[in-house]
Amino acid sequence: MIYSVTDQAFSKYRAASLLSVIPVIFMKVLFVCTGNAYRSPVAEALLKKLKPEIEVDSAGINAEQYLKEVPEVLDSKKLDEYDLIIVMEPRHKVVVLSKCPECENKIVVWNIHDPYLSPNEHTGKIFEQIRQKVKELADSL
Repeated sequence: MIYSVTDQAFSKYRAASLLSVIPVIFMKVLFVCTGNAYRSPVAEALLKKLKPEIEVDSAGINAEQYLKEVPEVLDSKKLDEYDLIIVMEPRHKVVVLSKCPECENKIVVWNIHDPYLSPNEHTGKIFEQIRQKVKELADSL
């Protein structure tokens, strides 16, 4: 079939229009911490803001122990569907691997400590650590 310049221009316009309406998910990222009360949800929100085209989620390994309203727990996730799993501490990696041994090459440990029961100034430092790590991650994707 022979296309004219007008047909090609229309096809490009139509493709661009469809892409602006239909979200294209290139990657799925999961953040994991202990209670899914601070670190993981903060990282999730920051990455969603920087990279809205990426599907981002968060979960806690023991979320129900920390909050009355149960946030997302790790057991509710299909870990093998994620392209990248970022855990906040090495012990979180152990839990993820116990549930999904084939996920080992997808896991990155950030070594960000839990601010739970810490003074407010410590929470601010943790936020800055998360913000910097998420920025580095967003820049690399």
